[in-house]
Amino acid sequence: MNLQLRNLVWTTSKHDVYLMSNFSVMHWSSSSCNLSEVLNFAGHVAPTEKHPGSLLEGFTQTQISTLAVKDNFMVAGGFQGELAFKHLDRKGITFCTRTTYDDNAITNAIEIYDSLSGGINFMASNNDCSMREYDTERFQLLNHFQFPWPVNHTSISPDRRLITVVGDHLDALLVDSQNGKTVATAVGHRDYSFASAWHPDGRVFATGNQDKTCRVWDIRNLAMPVATLKGNLGAVRSIRFSSDGQFMIVAEPADFVHVYNAKSNYTERQEMDFFGEISGVSVSPDDECLYIGIWDRTYASLLQYNKRHSYGYLDSYL
Repeated sequence: MNLQLRNLVWTTSKHDVYLMSNFSVMHWSSSSCNLSEVLNFAGHVAPTEKHPGSLLEGFTQTQISTLAVKDNFMVAGGFQGELAFKHLDRKGITFCTRTTYDDNAITNAIEIYDSLSGGINFMASNNDCSMREYDTERFQLLNHFQFPWPVNHTSISPDRRLITVVGDHLDALLVDSQNGKTVATAVGHRDYSFASAWHPDGRVFATGNQDKTCRVWDIRNLAMPVATLKGNLGAVRSIRFSSDGQFMIVAEPADFVHVYNAKSNYTERQEMDFFGEISGVSVSPDDECLYIGIWDRTYASLLQYNKRHSYGYLDSYL
């Protein structure tokens, strides 16, 4: 388990969860208690449709570094700059490409979102100092923004006008989503950042850093963070806000997940302590359930946490 990989669990409803297990993308249904394989990257995978720019020969034995799922769309990224797009209601892969052939090509994060034009877009953050944006209709490269350092994570604001960019640098950038120009900088972290997320109100965003803090910022005044929240053992690798904006979930690389009450100015916190590597956290769209992926040396577990503040392991498998 690579300690940088913390975006490998996604939920599209309180009953449907997608997660990585070795080379396979798995789907867990909490309503039917069924675990099924969605896609296996251990062998050869190739697109079933022809689109300009698609790598028709496909990939072989792709090691997945990051995953994103929204509605009926899934995008997986690999250690060699691979991107694979799949419609969940169709067989096989719709589109795949290599974003870069750079020696340091790992895809660090993917985000799928509704575009300003009304379609669905996705963006990929890469170690080759780039963020790339694609549409999901023609799979064309819409934007390619380059930065002076490897990009570990990007997240787009609710109004789709700003992108938070964090990476191998002390500062977090706010860039214009149309032209990639930096419009503001958040200064305060003491090390490199690996995670970011926007509050649904569009004014507040959070950044997670190797300095073991999650910092919450207000775009109206970036002179100092709204809150500086300290972790226990490791860097902050995942941040998620609930869709109603009431809670913010912060995950460390191992053992600890923190749930903050945003309405209390992040002063109220519930801490969950597990044993194992944390592969990702995801909040269901209705805010009813929080899913947490836990890795051990021999198995992966999925944990469900609900609003009644009760939780339990849903499944463990080799």
